[in-house]
Amino acid sequence: MFFDDFENSRLENQLSGNRFSVVYRLSGDEKTAWDKAADICAEQSVEFPCRLLPPGVIPEKIVGHIENFQQENEESWLATIHFAEEIAAGEFTQFLNVLFGNISIKQGIQVAAVHPSAGILAKLPGPRFGIEGIRAIVGVPNHPPLFTALKPMGLSAQNLANLATRFVEGGIDIIKDDHGLSDQIFAPFEERVRLCAEAVHAANAKFGRKAIYVPNITAPFEELLDRAWQAKEFGAGGIMVSPGLTGLDALRMLAKKEIGLPIFAHPAFIGSYVMSPVQGICCGVLFGTLMRLAGADATIFPNYGGRFPLSVDDCLGIVTACKEPLGSMRPIFPSPAGGMELKNIREMVDRYGNDMLVLVGSGLFGCGPNLLENCRRFLEVLDL
Repeated sequence: MFFDDFENSRLENQLSGNRFSVVYRLSGDEKTAWDKAADICAEQSVEFPCRLLPPGVIPEKIVGHIENFQQENEESWLATIHFAEEIAAGEFTQFLNVLFGNISIKQGIQVAAVHPSAGILAKLPGPRFGIEGIRAIVGVPNHPPLFTALKPMGLSAQNLANLATRFVEGGIDIIKDDHGLSDQIFAPFEERVRLCAEAVHAANAKFGRKAIYVPNITAPFEELLDRAWQAKEFGAGGIMVSPGLTGLDALRMLAKKEIGLPIFAHPAFIGSYVMSPVQGICCGVLFGTLMRLAGADATIFPNYGGRFPLSVDDCLGIVTACKEPLGSMRPIFPSPAGGMELKNIREMVDRYGNDMLVLVGSGLFGCGPNLLENCRRFLEVLDL
């Protein structure tokens, strides 16, 4: 036999019996969907033919198990699969690998929901600030904080800082870099962050505000932490990172470090995971649950009705995942974005509630030639 020295009792003693579950949406008829579920059980755990496994603990407790299988509609089925907590190894990267590793290369499989075990949740820092923490920082206890972006790319660092000053004067609470601003020659990272942070601090003192500047620190891995610490040193009030570019575990690492700034997650590069209704990861899991598990305090996502094709239900799923109970993790701010204009704001707040960040970027420039007046109109729309 291949496994002559295999000891069931040793392995049995190493397992706690705790399991986490993943709900998969599977396309096809009942047999096709069931076969996909059975394949996931092995592919996402032992990645080995079950018929060749030694009898005992590995097939019984290491291989994933289908706990529920039900029809969702004429074209899809939902399979809840439980996995032994230990196969995630206490690592966020391996947890993600179990959720959607090799099966991400197969067709007709979508991650529809994730239910981590208590042991896995204990290994993850989660958001340090969340909704309440960000509200306390910007001094906005009830209504949605107002959020905008410094753009367009090509402006000098000084011009971006001048824009930041006007945004603070106009009543904006959170002013972030556009996600494409990195370390380009026309607005280098250090100069931009220093000038914009100084501008926001000076404007706060002048106008009696508590606005924060949130630079984009997305960078090559060896520079990521340096940029985060530089942002803090220069006086930034938060940091923004695109986990699709740096990796979700880089977000977890930033949340764990003693940088002590709220983290805003941007959705660049991960759209292909959610664009198919039968493939990838559903919007609520990707933009909500996983960002929250990784430690984001706010998650920016493409809202319906803007430049991107998400539906109302997709977006409601994200908002729910940001706020629903998840162990002891704090709820985080959802921030719908992507071509939002002042005319969209009232509907967004009515639909999502006050616990959201109202992000209007280019739309704040496009509704008139006077930026300060545009900001004031932003407040008026929310009756502020």
